[in-house]
Amino acid sequence: MRDQSFVTLFIDEDPKPIGEFPAPVTFDLDTRKLTDGNHVLKVVSKDHQGKEGIKLIPFVVRNGPAIAIEGLKKDEIVEGVLPLMINAYGKGDQKTFMLQGSETPQSIPWWLIVGIVLFVAWTGYFIITSLAVKL
Repeated sequence: MRDQSFVTLFIDEDPKPIGEFPAPVTFDLDTRKLTDGNHVLKVVSKDHQGKEGIKLIPFVVRNGPAIAIEGLKKDEIVEGVLPLMINAYGKGDQKTFMLQGSETPQSIPWWLIVGIVLFVAWTGYFIITSLAVKL
């Protein structure tokens, strides 16, 4: 029988643990070995009497390139031809910054176009009414 508690770590439903350590433990989880998407870290602890505790910690891995889509939203109802703008860009690493593709271009919001049209119309009205005043 052991004298101290041990912690066993599992990823998702894999029956093979990624490690077993005496508690307390400091552990570096390398997510680069996991696919992008949802995962669960399962922590199983056993104390010196053999009692077991389990904790499930869901997390999301996103090591691959980020993907941005404009023109289609989640669960949107659509019809006809959809113009889409898709951008995928990597994050680079800690030492370099990738300028090319690091920003996703977006179309001009409708409210900005309406604001510009209203401002131009007001400016035209102001100029016309100012010229009509006789000094």
